[in-house]
Amino acid sequence: MMSQRRKAAQAEALRSKRRRTLVGAIAALAVLGLFAGLTVYNNLDSQPAEDKTEDSQSEQLLAECEPVGAARADDIKYEAAPAPSQSIAPGVLTLETNCGPIVLETDPAAAPATVGAFETLTNDGYFNSTNCHRLTTSGIFVLQCGDPAGNGTGGPGFALPDENLPEAAENNYPAGTVAMANAGAGTGGSQFFIVYQDTTLGPNYTIFGRVIQGLDLVQKIADLGVQGGGQDGTPAQPVMIVNATYEP
Repeated sequence: MMSQRRKAAQAEALRSKRRRTLVGAIAALAVLGLFAGLTVYNNLDSQPAEDKTEDSQSEQLLAECEPVGAARADDIKYEAAPAPSQSIAPGVLTLETNCGPIVLETDPAAAPATVGAFETLTNDGYFNSTNCHRLTTSGIFVLQCGDPAGNGTGGPGFALPDENLPEAAENNYPAGTVAMANAGAGTGGSQFFIVYQDTTLGPNYTIFGRVIQGLDLVQKIADLGVQGGGQDGTPAQPVMIVNATYEP
């Protein structure tokens, strides 16, 4: 017969073994729980960073804008300026951009040479796949387009006379005005600017039309500012004239 002392010793050994097993199991569960907790924490920590990146990108691009494609080469040149418009009634110049349509009403009665040139340039596809290369956001408020070179140096190879110049006065280029860019008197070509907020300039730029649709779009583009900050330069939101059409 096993002595009482031996039985007691065996019972205590069994209890000790069970305690060690239970402690080990609890420790294992704690480690697993900690690992799982770290995994969840890391996932939660990385998610806001991705969201912030997406939010930052969305703040820099308008939802209605598509990515721009490749700009066309500056390879269309003219030996002479096109004939002036013979029309008196306003025409409609529609600029289909990657951000939506901007529709201009031209004034051939006031600026026949400029409007005649724009009708020819548009019908020849001159403005298709060209970027609006310049935005100004202080002092003067314009989006400048019409340069296939994309840097302010391009042109069709001819020069237009100045027409329909405004008076020298405050806000002589009101919001919605469409006027010619130039490098001095009588040097207009294909570059033009859209005024998106009342602007005061010298009376040196041919006014040949006004925006009748899409001015709010230009204002949204202006609100995003210039690439890299600053007040004058390439728009932060890329703008391309995908296709242009003219209806006399």
